[in-house]
Amino acid sequence: MRKPRHSEQTVVCSICGEQKTLHEVMPGELIREPVAEAIRKDHPDWEPKGYVCLDDLDRYRMQHVMDVLEAAKGELTDSEVAVMKSLQEQELLTKNVNSEFDQKLTFGQRVADSVAAFGGSWAFIILFGAIIAVWIGANIALLHKPFDPFPFILLNLVLSCLAAIQAPVIMMSQNRQEARDRLRGENDYRVNLKAELEIRGLNARVEELLKHQWQRLMEIQQIQTEMLEEFARHTAAK
Repeated sequence: MRKPRHSEQTVVCSICGEQKTLHEVMPGELIREPVAEAIRKDHPDWEPKGYVCLDDLDRYRMQHVMDVLEAAKGELTDSEVAVMKSLQEQELLTKNVNSEFDQKLTFGQRVADSVAAFGGSWAFIILFGAIIAVWIGANIALLHKPFDPFPFILLNLVLSCLAAIQAPVIMMSQNRQEARDRLRGENDYRVNLKAELEIRGLNARVEELLKHQWQRLMEIQQIQTEMLEEFARHTAAK
């Protein structure tokens, strides 16, 4: 926490009771009513006459957002709780989902992914076509006693066994790809939700600052009006 300078005016936060400078507090009258209600839940005797430090104000803003989400959906999901926690602790949610997912793969899963990747490539098609062509050519033209004469029953058996083994391996790889997509979608949802809440918080902060500046301008205008009236009275008296 930044220590106030001797020349800076300090006030007491009505929530935590600590000394804060005017740059670290917000007048209670400028706090939105929903956030003020969240403050009154913990501090029933609180009145919007003093000042509230920005740390406590942000904490109650997050509490209000959680109350709104719970009222809208009944219960917060794990993703929404993680977003609220990251907002309170100023943590980043953006992460490399692919890298984290690949680190958790077992040896069998890596083999399945490699088999699926090779089975869906032109190299596999060309190699397999060449093997079939050599098999058929050898049994028709090259060998006097073919080990698999026409209609190539052994070749059909090999192809059936290969398809029976390859299909579930490819399905396992596809299931992991779907799990990867779900993790990526959940991470995108968390990032978008946090960005939306951050934007709402920034909009609320800007509105409060504008109200504060407007109030100060009104006070300055009132003081200038009083000075002009006093100057006019002095001029008339002379």
